[in-house]
Amino acid sequence: MKTIIEPFRIKTTEPIKIISRQDRIKALANANENVFLLNAEDCSIDLLTDSGTGAMSTRQWAAMMMGDESYAGSRSWIRFEETVRQITGIRHILPTHQGRAAESILAETLVKKGDIIPNNSHFDTTRANIEYAGGTAVNLLCPEGGDAQDLSPFKGNMDIEKLKSCIAEHGKDKIPFAMITVTNNAGGGQPVSMANIRQVKQVLAQNGIPLVIDACRFAENAYFIHEREEGFQDKSLLEIAREMFSHADAATMSCKKDGLANIGGFLICNDDEWGQNFRNLLIIREGFPTYGGLAGRDLEAIAVGLMEALEIDYQVYRHATVKYVSDRLVEMGVPIVRPAGGHAVFLNAGKILENIPALQYPGIGLVNALYIEGGVRGVELGSVMFGRFDEKGNEQAAPLELVRLAFPRRVYTQSHFDYLLEVINQVWQNRQAIPGYAITYQTRYLRHFTCHFKKLAGNGFY
Repeated sequence: MKTIIEPFRIKTTEPIKIISRQDRIKALANANENVFLLNAEDCSIDLLTDSGTGAMSTRQWAAMMMGDESYAGSRSWIRFEETVRQITGIRHILPTHQGRAAESILAETLVKKGDIIPNNSHFDTTRANIEYAGGTAVNLLCPEGGDAQDLSPFKGNMDIEKLKSCIAEHGKDKIPFAMITVTNNAGGGQPVSMANIRQVKQVLAQNGIPLVIDACRFAENAYFIHEREEGFQDKSLLEIAREMFSHADAATMSCKKDGLANIGGFLICNDDEWGQNFRNLLIIREGFPTYGGLAGRDLEAIAVGLMEALEIDYQVYRHATVKYVSDRLVEMGVPIVRPAGGHAVFLNAGKILENIPALQYPGIGLVNALYIEGGVRGVELGSVMFGRFDEKGNEQAAPLELVRLAFPRRVYTQSHFDYLLEVINQVWQNRQAIPGYAITYQTRYLRHFTCHFKKLAGNGFY
């Protein structure tokens, strides 16, 4: 089998700044031990997120030069709308400046205090927008999704029996809509099968509950279906995506992921009343409905990027990269979420640092050690991001303590990933030197973005 090469050539380069270990320790201390607060130029390999961090193609840059900056009804809007409708088949299409803006409009319009919103797994901004509106975000992930070592092909699936029980317990009137996230970012970038989407839709339709898809990584999910689910091998990724969206009543989208753009998103729906209510709030929050907080050039870049994300060669390369890193880590004995997801490698911090209690945030310890060791910036997906507080104010740990290393699209080459593997191996060999952490400052919502930490007992190595 021939080596799977990057399906692109590099025409422009950006220098990488490499600072010393001591300078990294100082930078992290100045950032209150929170990698979100670091300067990006002090991160040699930045895997904090794959959201808006990708490299755009020549076709996208060329399209941006055609951007029509008319306030209303621009040519760029028409191209954007036509592309989104070609992929989704959904009637009302509203651009937003990014995915969380779409989530905010959705939640503010439809969620009221006491409502329940089921999902396979809510990611951070989705959950925050629902809770800010007074609702409760409920995760109904299938059992295998909670087992990091389970090799099931569709660990992002929603548990159908749990969904039925949720509806029976709370009543359909308390559930204005249910969601399904493709791929399931919170659970390791794991895909959702078409069969599961159909089953979820069937249960919801029987109860008169609409289905909303969180579609940030719809193209990657379509690729997994193409590769793993019987009956889809002869279908194009566009055909698979269209079937996925055919089961949705609405969808939110961050085009900073599978739109291959640096900014942008959309909110779409079929219901005319929803569409009008969304549009009214969009005008207040984002802008006129044909630009939604975006420049015409952004709309052009997204229109091209959405279709490029559905190219099979691009998806083969992207998934091969994730698998390459995952396979090497398994060979090293480093605990990770398996099988490989679509956009990131998820280190199992709870297993790597079994000596650190969940509420001493082993994920933060691992994230900070990776930065100190090699200037690699990742993100904790554990009890800092997904922990909860009970009615008495006691903090509850998250089900898994993970560290996500998200791969920006079309940015790094194999040598960068080989360097990443070397850094992870060094941290793995010195894991006993990693300390736990305590939070010294936090906000009520999305605390992981801005909270401050302090090290607990440690020997000073990390």
